Amino acid sequence: MVGDTLPKLLVEAARRYGKKGALREKEYGIWQEVSWESYLGHVRDFALGLVSLGFQRGDKLAIIGDNRPEWIYAELAAQAAGGVAVGLYQDSLNKEVGYIIDHSDARFVVVEDQEQVDKLIEIMDQLPKVEKVIYYDPKGLRNYKEPYLMFFPEVETLGRRYHEQHPGFFMESVMAGNGEDLAIICYTSGTTGFPKGAMLTHKNLIQMGNNLLAVDPLDPSAQLVSFLPLAWIGEQMMSLSVALTCGCAVNFPEEPETTAQNMREIGPHVMFSPPRIWEDIVAKVKVKIEDSTWLKKFCYHKFMEAGYRMADCKFQKQAPSLRLRFIYALGDLIVFSAIKDQLGLFHLKRAYTGGAALGPDVFRFFHALGVNLKQIYGQTEIAGISVVHRDDDIKFHTVGKPIPQTEVMISVDGEILSRSPSVFKGYYKNPEATAETLAGGWLHSGDAGYIEEDGHLVVIDRVKDVMRLSDGSIFSPQFIENSLKFSMYIKEAVVIGRERPYVAAMINIDYANVGKWAENNHLPYTTYLDLSQKPQVLELILREVERVNRNLPEAARIAKFVLLHKELDADDEELTRTKKVRRGYVYEKYKDMIEALYGEEKEIQVAGRVKYRDGREALVETALKVIQMRSEVA
Repeated sequence: MVGDTLPKLLVEAARRYGKKGALREKEYGIWQEVSWESYLGHVRDFALGLVSLGFQRGDKLAIIGDNRPEWIYAELAAQAAGGVAVGLYQDSLNKEVGYIIDHSDARFVVVEDQEQVDKLIEIMDQLPKVEKVIYYDPKGLRNYKEPYLMFFPEVETLGRRYHEQHPGFFMESVMAGNGEDLAIICYTSGTTGFPKGAMLTHKNLIQMGNNLLAVDPLDPSAQLVSFLPLAWIGEQMMSLSVALTCGCAVNFPEEPETTAQNMREIGPHVMFSPPRIWEDIVAKVKVKIEDSTWLKKFCYHKFMEAGYRMADCKFQKQAPSLRLRFIYALGDLIVFSAIKDQLGLFHLKRAYTGGAALGPDVFRFFHALGVNLKQIYGQTEIAGISVVHRDDDIKFHTVGKPIPQTEVMISVDGEILSRSPSVFKGYYKNPEATAETLAGGWLHSGDAGYIEEDGHLVVIDRVKDVMRLSDGSIFSPQFIENSLKFSMYIKEAVVIGRERPYVAAMINIDYANVGKWAENNHLPYTTYLDLSQKPQVLELILREVERVNRNLPEAARIAKFVLLHKELDADDEELTRTKKVRRGYVYEKYKDMIEALYGEEKEIQVAGRVKYRDGREALVETALKVIQMRSEVA
């Protein structure tokens, strides 16, 4: 059997590995293991259950919920029945859910729990194509009587009956599939408007998995942890494409809140996370070190110096001295191993970051600890990845070299173009955007960059986001934002300055870390707003901005900034579901604030939400301070 579809890969893995663990989920404090045989059984039963309910080849199945085995069962079941899976982010608002389900023409929807069922019930009158809503966590749903609701195990029971009556149907359906069939419609993050549905085939996904494994091999003993949304192409890449190709196990944390603890128990060998996760880890480590004893702080800072020197030797491809190797080995024994163990990173063979640029300081930090963190570059439209660092060739200002079967070139306009077997078929029901994105037979990324002499790709920023000041000076807002976010006290930043006389920034403080700092310094506060406008906090962030400015060209240095009165939020449409800033929307929403940053105002009057420490929210009207950088920096 040729494994040219994901369900065929599952059938082959079940035959090869049998009772070996394929999936693990923590429930009620105990890790529950699912063998490859049982994995295939669930997929078969659910697929045939869908067929018995009227699911046909080419139909769409939408899925929304946290990472659970049922998500993967449902996705592979739809594909085994000749259909297409459509993933949605579990924290999507009703209008986002309604748009994607209706736009994708989904007839069946699989949801996790009561929260998601309630979303669907509220908008069912806007979803005339949906016939069944199938949930897999029944808590709180006992008294729900809507005729379109079904329990996941009920569908599996229908499937087992169907299998008894048609014992060969499932395998016939699986074998009827081929690599050119549509596997998923993966909706983009929608930074510029409504998300677009990228159509990815089985061949797209499998070739990408094979080519990544050709660079970074894994064996069936490897453990993966699935904690990022399965609606994101990055998680599809690891939990399905890679896992089914190499036969490694996928582990699901008990709850999103227990991910850190569960990761320590799992001890994954591979981890893929967007920059925000790695930045948060750095911030947490620094906060905990500051709260530790003087001896621990002394050891940490002393050995981290050696760690950074060792990391620099690796980056520069230089052999470390015998003395440095000895000090580093001692530091690993005393400090680094303990930190990695606490973070669940002790067994990592390699770690990936992608989705946005990661600051060089974060790279150096993890390599100083001995974590093999590498950059991945790609996009949904190329099944997640086209470029990656090699283990022995890491340059943190680049994203690495193309994976096998992938070509990358730079257009005359400086845009990054790609070509590979993993390039998508196009956008669902959007031929104009498809033609534009695939013009000339190349995938147009929308990113600006260049290729160095050694073949490494450097990504500068989005083409549309590279900015010029009014005097013609060029700067990258994303680079400055990433530099700011390396601070443990800054969670998000939006840099502005297009056709302006200087660069300015709107900054979100990290509520938890700044709150901890305030408590350590005996500074009382009540709300996010109250804390962000404390003179001591303004001074704290001013020092962090000064630190960033020292490493920037003079024209790109931040001259003024303001601390926002609220955190940027996906629910307020300021961020995408993958936590990218919707820059155009933010510029429009905060245009009065932006104008004030370029005027003579010392304060900006605003009205909006604030958050209390217990999670309550309230509406307030207040004045935000405009911070002018000190003359020696600005």
